[in-house]
Amino acid sequence: MQVQKVDNISYKDFMKEFYEPGIPLVFKNASKVWKANGLFSPDWFRENFSNRFIQKGDKTYTMREIMDLVETSTESKPAPYPFIFNIPSKLPELLPLLEPLNLNYATPNWLETKWFKKGKWGGVTELFIGGPGGKFPYLHLDFYHMNAWINQLHGEKRFTVFPRGQEELLYPKADDPWRSDVNIFNPDYEKFPKYREATPIEFTVGPGETLFIPFGTWHTAYSLTATISVAFDQLNRKNYPEFMNDVWAFNKRQSKTKAVAKYGYAWLAGQSCKIGEALGAYK
Repeated sequence: MQVQKVDNISYKDFMKEFYEPGIPLVFKNASKVWKANGLFSPDWFRENFSNRFIQKGDKTYTMREIMDLVETSTESKPAPYPFIFNIPSKLPELLPLLEPLNLNYATPNWLETKWFKKGKWGGVTELFIGGPGGKFPYLHLDFYHMNAWINQLHGEKRFTVFPRGQEELLYPKADDPWRSDVNIFNPDYEKFPKYREATPIEFTVGPGETLFIPFGTWHTAYSLTATISVAFDQLNRKNYPEFMNDVWAFNKRQSKTKAVAKYGYAWLAGQSCKIGEALGAYK
């Protein structure tokens, strides 16, 4: 399997050829509907949000410091990765530049309804910033089995995905089955011999391109240059059953009472979204 790149594709063809079968895809032009396309750059963020800050580990970084770090990052001495801003809470001014958030492809998306905007369900809209040599710290599945939409607005990233059905070869952690124990950038074949049989697929996503990663797809990323991207999640009828399983599993770790309450709310929200979808409310 290779990850295709498409210049233009209809919503109907995307759903039939990629979304329904769960095949990753790179859109070359989907983010052109956003005002952010072609606008975001290190200098633009320094000029407009230089003093916005986030906590990473035990240190606080301003936007200016972050942009300076990623532009001087090297593969041998990479900047911390990733720097992540929750856009609605930390950079709400960006939201009008990201409309329509669904790019006219990530729809229906129940996370945009009032039901799933209440509480924390794994669905967030985030700004990811990194520099050359920065790599996501682990191979993973997205929590709650969300579909991930990653919009590369500045710089290039190399992504690695694995075809479905290779879970046994990737050694999911016993206490966290959404993460792999294997460091795919430097695999220990003695410790993880089955990984030799895995078939990673690598490809590069560049400025203006959008990567669709269907739920249940193991993946990770590596920054080739200074990078700025916007990622959001998608939930609807197709991934809802797996989402519900995760709601129960995640919350049961804390308490069965919490799991019952969260599961009950998510069930009610899902039924309401199904009714709304049937009535054409989320087109």
